[in-house]
Amino acid sequence: MAPMAQIIYWRRELPPLSEQLEGEHEVTATSDRVHFSWGERDALWGRCHDSLMARARERITQEVLRLGGSCAHVTDEHVTSHRDDGAGEFWLSGVFRFTLYRHPPGA
Repeated sequence: MAPMAQIIYWRRELPPLSEQLEGEHEVTATSDRVHFSWGERDALWGRCHDSLMARARERITQEVLRLGGSCAHVTDEHVTSHRDDGAGEFWLSGVFRFTLYRHPPGA
C-alpha cells in the first residue's frame, strides 16, 4: 500500500510544484476547554494548543476534500486565548488561512 500523500503544508513547507493554485480559503477551530488554574497557565496553553492544532488539521483536511483539492498550504494563522471565569475554563480559538491546490488536469 502506498503511503498517504501529504495534504497540509505549514508556512515554510511548500506543496509540490506540479500542483495548480485554486484559491484562498480559511477555517476556524477551537481547542478543548480545560479547567483554568493560574499556577498551571503555561501548561494550559500547551494542552490547548495541541488540541487546537489537531482540530485545525482535521478542519483543513475536510475543506480540501470538500472542495476537491489535493492539498493546502497554510499561510497564516491567528490564535486567541479565552477564559470563562464563571466556569473556570480556558481554551484557544484560531483562524487558519490557506491556499488550496489541485492536481492539474491530465496529471
